[in-house]
Amino acid sequence: MAQETNRPHAVSPAQSETSRDTFVRGSAWITAGSVFSRILGAVYIMAWLPMIGNAETGNLANALYGKGYNIYSIFLMISTAGIPGAIAKQVAHYNTLNEYRIGQQLFKTGVRIMAILGVVSAAIMYFAAPLYAQSPEEIPVYHALSWAVLIIPFLSIFRGYFQGFSEMAPSAISQVVEQLARVAYLLGATFVIMKINHGHYQEAVVQSTFAAFIGALFGILVLVWFYLRQRPKINRLVAQSDNEIRVSPRGLVIDILRQALPFILIGSGITIFQLIDQYTFFRMLPKFFIVTKKQMEIYFGIFNFNSNKLVMIVISFAAALAVAAVPLLSAAYARKDRRDMSAQITNILQLFLIIMVPSAFGVAAVAAPLYTLFYGYDALGISVLHLNAFTAILSGLFTVLAAVMQGLYQNKRAMGYLVVGIATKLILQYPMIAFFNVYGPLVSTGLGMLVTCLLMLGSLLRTYGFRVKQTARRMMGILAFSVLMYLLTATAVNLLSLVMNPERKIYAAVILIIAVVIGIAVYGYLILRTRLADRIIGNRISGLRRRLHIK
Repeated sequence: MAQETNRPHAVSPAQSETSRDTFVRGSAWITAGSVFSRILGAVYIMAWLPMIGNAETGNLANALYGKGYNIYSIFLMISTAGIPGAIAKQVAHYNTLNEYRIGQQLFKTGVRIMAILGVVSAAIMYFAAPLYAQSPEEIPVYHALSWAVLIIPFLSIFRGYFQGFSEMAPSAISQVVEQLARVAYLLGATFVIMKINHGHYQEAVVQSTFAAFIGALFGILVLVWFYLRQRPKINRLVAQSDNEIRVSPRGLVIDILRQALPFILIGSGITIFQLIDQYTFFRMLPKFFIVTKKQMEIYFGIFNFNSNKLVMIVISFAAALAVAAVPLLSAAYARKDRRDMSAQITNILQLFLIIMVPSAFGVAAVAAPLYTLFYGYDALGISVLHLNAFTAILSGLFTVLAAVMQGLYQNKRAMGYLVVGIATKLILQYPMIAFFNVYGPLVSTGLGMLVTCLLMLGSLLRTYGFRVKQTARRMMGILAFSVLMYLLTATAVNLLSLVMNPERKIYAAVILIIAVVIGIAVYGYLILRTRLADRIIGNRISGLRRRLHIK
């Protein structure tokens, strides 16, 4: 293991402000890449579903697609073993100590580990598919996705290495390229299968999931290009390392795995909740309601895939903050700078609130035209999306808090709190489905996430402290502005629906655009006019206010 010397680390008075600027800049890059990727990953649905068939066939295809991706996400976390997140944290830690050579060794060791894990995980996913598949048609989907599991570990390790340097642009750009390549292959293959060969929707789903492999290949090429471009700079930093810390190859592997293993459970948190739905919903619902197998598949497609696909656009904001937060918190931890750690936690929570809360309220307000535009008009789907938009706040908060705790080396606590949340979900799943039917899984997920988030917040407050009163005051302001924006936007949607048929996609698109502009204008004006944005994001936002002539 590493033997570290105790060297003092001078921190300038502007350290906290510099950290915030770095965090905001990194968050902006990751948010842009992540949100664009999520939007593209949802937009393709508008072209994909018409090729698949009618609304019922589309929901069945989405259910099959969603089941495949839930299992794939777990195997992906196992194949990467949380190593990219661990590499980002450890590289940032050693870079702060001017031990860039160790960061380089961590990267090379991580690549070797990833090669082994990728091959093993892909093989298990491929050959064990009949054991965990709930129906024969799922098996080809798992086989198609196993190819992506083989190579995505390499993609992830590159991203983790760049993030350790707080270089978020390579990750963001590779995300966009990966998604573009995936969607291009997905739509092309589906067109050939369904329109030219007149095939079955299950064949199209298989090729659509195989597209993850194609996207990963292009993502890797982008990151390799960035790495080759920046290698001279990295080599100079390595040459200037202090070299006062010695880490054996065995110690590096142990160090990586010790930090990585918690990332598997914590990083899979949201997917674990979805898997609980996948393996319990079909057994529990018939105990309380008369429903056919096809109806259950359609219901599952609506809440587990359709609404989640749109809600994940909102959660991607939180995921972006989480990625940007870990290296900065790890660097503050390495300096033993408790003041900066506390300031970082405060900044992260407040930035999460000012972005995530209005985004969730906004999705709820435009649920009807948004769902109709992507999937066609469906009253059940719209109401499910409306509820899911609010549960997304808790899922997003979990993502951010888990990253904060990992960045501060509170891995065991974070895992323990997640286990409590999962147990809460399992206990409440049965009664929630009994009371709320198809909405039950979303309610139990929200309550499970709420328990986990409260435990994490309490732990961070006790251990590191953050500005609770200030955060609470600003949260109340954000909540008040979000509610006002929600009411005005929802009213606009309802009024526009009186003069335009909301069940037609073209009119749904018009209603959506007008409502989104109203929502952004209302919320944006309020946070700029009250200077709330300045206090949370920083002085840079004042330039935007001046350009908009808001005093």
